[in-house]
Formats: sequence, structure tokens, C-alpha cells
Amino acid sequence: MTVRTLDSTLVADGFVYGEGPRWHDGKLWFTDMHADVVRTIDTDGVLGIGAPAPHPSCIVWTPEGDLLTTSLHDAVLRRITPDGPEMYCDLSDLGKPGATLNDLVATPDGRVYADLYTDMSTGGAPPGDIALITPDGKARSVATGLVTPNGLAVTPDGTTLIASETFGNRLNAWTIQGDGGLADHRVFADLGERTPDGICLDVEGAVWVGCTNTAEFIRVLDGGEITDRVTTDGSWAVAPALGGPDMRTLYMVINETTFMGLATGDSKCRIETAHVEVAGAGSP
Repeated sequence: MTVRTLDSTLVADGFVYGEGPRWHDGKLWFTDMHADVVRTIDTDGVLGIGAPAPHPSCIVWTPEGDLLTTSLHDAVLRRITPDGPEMYCDLSDLGKPGATLNDLVATPDGRVYADLYTDMSTGGAPPGDIALITPDGKARSVATGLVTPNGLAVTPDGTTLIASETFGNRLNAWTIQGDGGLADHRVFADLGERTPDGICLDVEGAVWVGCTNTAEFIRVLDGGEITDRVTTDGSWAVAPALGGPDMRTLYMVINETTFMGLATGDSKCRIETAHVEVAGAGSP
């Protein structure tokens, strides 16, 4: 099949380092990590500040509407309240000292899955687990031994978790068990030399994924076939989200940066959009 290359349009720029885009309540929400804030963009392109947050990486909402954030600085999942951030769950005991969190996905019943980087002292690609946080605030690892787990999504029927494995160069899938545990691991797509970052799902079960090293967002089918792509002119293709009134707007968080810039905030972020044929499934 010929891979279709889609045109993109700049929506907004001037941010520092963007991450974790989510379509929620008629707006795009995303984190601006080094600015310590969660931002929003509505369908008219109007910018807003969703909430201040400490070095936020990713966001989700509980069934009650509470905004939760991770930080690449620690392994604490925080609830953002009008009075400021408060601890929702501390996952530090699941990793070595210095463990951190990254991406998140929530399910309608209040479960949250999170990337947990268990050992940041290796000097290379951080190894990690996928952790489950239950509505009662308890956490446990449900998938281990991954090479930098990243983007997370749950299929609309609630049966499957999909996760990118950045330096494993692949997308993984697991069956979600009744207690939230993960079983039946399989490779959803081998991406060759691509390093996958954030992901989102469409209603046909395909995954849109940002590939930082090849500067592109690609649409991948189960099994690995690529159907569509959007290039980013050499900038990091970090994370996508499907939204808009008909869920056919692909929002793309793009950062001009380096690995050192990711750590220090020496980066520039912009948001672009592309129109896609297949609507988003609402996950993440």
C-alpha cells in the first residue's frame, strides 16, 4: 500500500517543551513541561492555561473530573486542585531512588496506567515498567522489563492496552484482565529503526504515533503496516491526539530540541494539525 503524506497547518507556537496532548471537554489540553503549566487550545485556536503544575509530562482525568499529572522529576502522580497540586499516588517504592513517571492513560472505571522509569542511573535509555494505579490509590507494576515505555492507550472496548517502547522500536499490546493486570503480551508493530513516543487510537484500531528520530507522525495498523504520515521538517514528532468536532483533527505536539534540551528546557514547541479520514477513538 502507498503511504499517504498529509499536509499540516500551524495552530500555535511559542511554547517551551510540549507533551501529553489530550482532547477533553471540547479543547486540546497539553503540558508545557519547562513552563510548569498545562495549556489548552480551543477549536478557534484560542490559547488558555488549564492549570499550573510542577514540571508536568502527561495528564488524565478521573471519572469525577479531577485532573492528574505526572512529572519527569519524580514518581508522584498529582491531582491538580484550585489550591495547588496534591499527591494522588506515590510510586517511588516501585523503582530505584530517582524513579520518575511519564505517560498516562485512564479508563472509565477510574484505573490509571502510567509509565514508570525504574532506574534513571544507567546513563542510557531508562528501563521501565507499566504501573497500574487503582481508584483506591494503590499502585503495582503490571508489565516489567521494557526499554523506555512511552505512549499509552486503551482500546474503546477496554480489553487491550497498547504502549510504545521508545528504544525497543516497537508498539506492544496486552490483554487487560479483570483486576487491571496485563497478560498475553504481543508486538502490535515492529517499527524498525523508528523510536516511537506518544500515541493515540482511531476507530479502526490503528495507532497514530510520533517518531522522534525520523521526524514524522505515522498511522500504523496492527501488524505494522503504515498507511499515513505527516513530516515535521526535522523537529521531534513527540505526541499526537485526535480531536475536533468530528474527531478527525490530528493535533501534533512538535518540539525543536535535543536530548540535552529536553533535560534543560532548551527547546521550542509548536502545535500543528492535519485532517485525517478516520476519526479518533477517544483514547487516550
